[in-house]
Amino acid sequence: MEVKKKLKPKKPLRIFLYTLSTIIIVVTCLFIFYLYERNELTKIGYSVKASNEILLKLKKSYVLDIGENKTLNAAFESKDYKEKNLDNYSKIKYQPHKHLIKNINTLLKKKYNNNEISMILSHGEDEDVTEFAKRKPVAYLEEFFTYDFAKLKNYDRYMSYMNETGEDEENTIIQVNLDLDKEAYKDPVITDDYTEKVLVSKHRKLEDNYKPKDLITIPSEYVKGNTKVKGDRTAFTHLKEMIEAAKKEDMDILVNSAYRSYEDQVEIFDEYKGLYGDEYVAKYVSTPGFSEHQTGLGFDLASSKADIFSTTKEYDWAVHNSYKYGFVHRYPKSAETITGFTNESWHFRYVGKKIATYVYEHKLVYDEYYAMFLDK
Repeated sequence: MEVKKKLKPKKPLRIFLYTLSTIIIVVTCLFIFYLYERNELTKIGYSVKASNEILLKLKKSYVLDIGENKTLNAAFESKDYKEKNLDNYSKIKYQPHKHLIKNINTLLKKKYNNNEISMILSHGEDEDVTEFAKRKPVAYLEEFFTYDFAKLKNYDRYMSYMNETGEDEENTIIQVNLDLDKEAYKDPVITDDYTEKVLVSKHRKLEDNYKPKDLITIPSEYVKGNTKVKGDRTAFTHLKEMIEAAKKEDMDILVNSAYRSYEDQVEIFDEYKGLYGDEYVAKYVSTPGFSEHQTGLGFDLASSKADIFSTTKEYDWAVHNSYKYGFVHRYPKSAETITGFTNESWHFRYVGKKIATYVYEHKLVYDEYYAMFLDK
């Protein structure tokens, strides 16, 4: 029987297979090495996209020395990355803005330093920073932007208002943020916040058809006179606690008025306008839609012992104790220029104990607290 000889690959084919195998092994090793290198970067917080660019730009050692840095990550992800600004990126505080790196480049070009750029970025949204970056450099940013509640988009209004009124920087920021540099009732913000933190003012309006979801009829024993009064359930629960606490100190606080619908406000406004004229209602009566009473959170208090609440010990007690139950004295005489309303000694508003305590202890009115901590 004839034995067939095993055919060996021809030499050119052997060389090709050997070369191909070598290439595959080398590529595999390089790929494994690359994955290892990339993993070192992703492990400390860099995205896959940023890590790829870091390796491509041979900046791995630099980045590892810096450590996790969100602004650096955004820079390496961005088409706007500039090598000359690399050291700056790592020292600028990150903000989740669409055009973050582009705006940083522009601000650096205008000679802002890293701290100033961080300050600018932290006081506005992406569009605000983009617009601010277009303007000529501002010399004294810290005048306003050392305050956390300053808004980049309001810079020109701050300058104008401060020059006009002589207010200091902090009060200027608060008052402009509350739109006190604008005409009352004109182009108001229509609020969509119907929590206990809602701000209603001559510049913050409720929708005409807004009605609180959890209104209750206040028991007659807590109401002065024979009128039917409604209020927010949670707010009245805390007001009831306050009234009972006052009784233990021989004081009798009652509710004179609380929730008023938009239609009720129109009726009251028209009645007083007819009786006393435009000047009177402008000073003493809220334009319909601009009254806290529509929220069900505002209560006009009274004493069973006197008709003028401000002359009673109940008034003095409420001013100094209502915060313990979540209420603020809403329109004190000392803050008429802030609230925009003439002093109402009887008007107290539920905002919750935490906020009410802060307002009382820091001698603020709720508008100021809102501008400083809630108006984003």
